[in-house]
Amino acid sequence: MGIIKEGVWILPVLFAAIAGFSDWRSRRIPNWLTVSGLVLGVAANSLTRGWSGARDALLGAGLGLLLLLPFVVVRSLGAGDWKLVGALGAFLGPHTLITVLFATILVAGLMAVVLVVWKRRVGQTVRNVGRIMAAALSFHLPGPELSLDNPEALKVPFGVAVAIAVILYSASQVWRAV
Repeated sequence: MGIIKEGVWILPVLFAAIAGFSDWRSRRIPNWLTVSGLVLGVAANSLTRGWSGARDALLGAGLGLLLLLPFVVVRSLGAGDWKLVGALGAFLGPHTLITVLFATILVAGLMAVVLVVWKRRVGQTVRNVGRIMAAALSFHLPGPELSLDNPEALKVPFGVAVAIAVILYSASQVWRAV
């Protein structure tokens, strides 16, 4: 992560923390935050690393948006979460973004398991996973009852998982640099 070397690692941490707090509190990540985060990520990398920083920021943003677009299309991820990851890609660049996304998936998975057990919906969740897998194997969407549109569905605030992953990753990089 080039921004660790330049000491501006705090920018993606603050950005992710604000987005995570917003997602926790209101289940929304506002456009003013994601758009300004994208611009700030590109600007910070451009100022600290020149053209290669600008290129990495744009590649990271594009990769984040491209990787998560299918999940937004099938309504399993909100557009604010999608734009958050794109903006984080601008801060982190493509290589670090992949690492952070992997950590995010682990954190979100742990959050989901805790939520399912806490709400006592293990059986229903296992059936839903089976329905999702059957739909994927038959190249169909699983249906609106298994999307964000279902008010009865349990939902993990993905922005919180992203924030935790960014904070853990940045802390590990700062610790390594010391």
